[in-house]
Amino acid sequence: MTDAPAPSRSPRDSLKSLAPILPYARRRKSWVFGAVAALTVASAATLAMPLAVRGMIDRGFAADHAGVVNSYFVALIGVVGVLAMASAARYFLVMTLGERIVADLRDDVFAHLTRLDPAFYDNAQTGELVSRLTADTTQIKSAFGASASVALRNLFMFVGAIGLMIYTSPKLSALVLVAIPIIVVPLVTAGRSVRGRSRAAQDTLAEASAFAAENLAALRTMQAFSAEDATVRRFARAAEGAYVAAREATKARALLTAFAIFLAFASVVGVLWLGAHDVLAGRMTGGQLSQFVLYAVLGASSLGQLSEVWSEISAAAGAAGRLAEILASKPLIAAPARPQKLPEPPRGEIAFDQVTFAYPARPDRKVFDDLSFTIAPGEKVAIVGPSGAGKSTLFQLLMRFYDPVSGKVCVDGIDARAVDPADLRHRIALVPQEPVIFSGSVSENIAYGSPGASPAEIEAAAARAAAKDFVRALPQGFGSQLGERGVTLSGGQRQRLAIARAILKNAPILLLDEATSALDAENEILVQQALDQLMEGRTTLIIAHRLATVLAADRILVMEGGKIVEQGTHAELAARGGLYARLARLQFDAGAKGLEPATT
Repeated sequence: MTDAPAPSRSPRDSLKSLAPILPYARRRKSWVFGAVAALTVASAATLAMPLAVRGMIDRGFAADHAGVVNSYFVALIGVVGVLAMASAARYFLVMTLGERIVADLRDDVFAHLTRLDPAFYDNAQTGELVSRLTADTTQIKSAFGASASVALRNLFMFVGAIGLMIYTSPKLSALVLVAIPIIVVPLVTAGRSVRGRSRAAQDTLAEASAFAAENLAALRTMQAFSAEDATVRRFARAAEGAYVAAREATKARALLTAFAIFLAFASVVGVLWLGAHDVLAGRMTGGQLSQFVLYAVLGASSLGQLSEVWSEISAAAGAAGRLAEILASKPLIAAPARPQKLPEPPRGEIAFDQVTFAYPARPDRKVFDDLSFTIAPGEKVAIVGPSGAGKSTLFQLLMRFYDPVSGKVCVDGIDARAVDPADLRHRIALVPQEPVIFSGSVSENIAYGSPGASPAEIEAAAARAAAKDFVRALPQGFGSQLGERGVTLSGGQRQRLAIARAILKNAPILLLDEATSALDAENEILVQQALDQLMEGRTTLIIAHRLATVLAADRILVMEGGKIVEQGTHAELAARGGLYARLARLQFDAGAKGLEPATT
């Protein structure tokens, strides 16, 4: 996912990188117009001050002109009041607009990430994606908040100051205008370097964030292998790399700012020197020179601040480009333009028709090659075989996390690619081998996917999954917070909550990926009884490693190397003396010796 620093581009290209963000500003047109109006008023008030200064110098510094001086100062107080109110309005509107844009952008980026298919995440680092969602959007908030406010204000001031300088003294203005290209061209050129360095800094930070997220998520493994010191050293190297990249970006921005300010104010000093000679020669008044110098200072300071803002906009362009990459990623699994409806009421029929499949990350390695089988409505089918046989991949295709390379997977006679994936998955309940528990409460975890469930329904599902007793024993019962990934629970407890979640979903197709593997004997019997009730009238696929589950199945599919090599009942397969009989014999032998059952 990490990209190389962006190549140098023109200013127009830099602004184009921000184009995906502009629609978010258009949603708040009234705020934008209000901010521009406030900016205009504030700039006009600031530009009016040198006019008052000129009047005081040329007309007010005499004993008999005290009233004139007073009137000018009263006018200045009025201008300052207008400036203060307009500046406050500008700050509020622009900063609020920036916050609103970033909130909307984060919502859309996160929503888009949830819609991307698993193939995208096969090659992505979650920590890096989180960095884009947080750090990059914060960079953009700066551009559309404070930076945008400063940029617009100084742009207005610069244009206004130049216009009023020409009005005050065309001769001196011509000399100033000659210096502007000398200042602007290096700024634009240096901005390309700043943009590239800023993007490199963001990429390096994302890599460090990804490494930290990955290792903190596996904290117990890290500590179990005494890998803390090595992990800390590696993260320190990543953090140092992020610091060096950020320092280089900051150095480029600092040099750019220093160069711009020096040239801008050096030109003002030069013009002031020429203007002083014009005053001595009587070609202009002291008030005119003061007015011109004030406008020149305003214009130069505005240009200097614009150079700083341009650096920040260049950095934001890099962040926007990274977010645009995410938003431009199209999911391989999506609803068709005109999705078919699955039949009602659901039957639960499943068919794999000449399915060939390879994971997108390993397209040259086929998992299935021309695989076909059918499961009747309400049938309980166990899938057994050695590790790597393709058992879990069947579930991935059935839930349409991936599409076959050729052939089709059908549910109730409809090709899964022809229906909306959300409708398809609504009919399937999954209990994975490694259950996922979120950091919310027990009730929230059981009701995950069934947000409208009542407390009574949640408790009933927990009771059927043999989870109610241990949940009641928690400090806040069903309201107890479980911590990230359910770290406060045992493996068996997490699995029972996953079973309760599937029970509550009440889907016509049930997928059990060794759903009782982490339970002790007593709870396994209780949960198995609940699962037996749950499987009644439902099509059930069971990836089985224990014969207790296999014996209850209507049919057993034996897989090896991505193919179905045997199928039948337990008695039939045991009598054939094939792969199933060998795996079953290994399990019985292990059981007789007091060992863990062998994988089947």
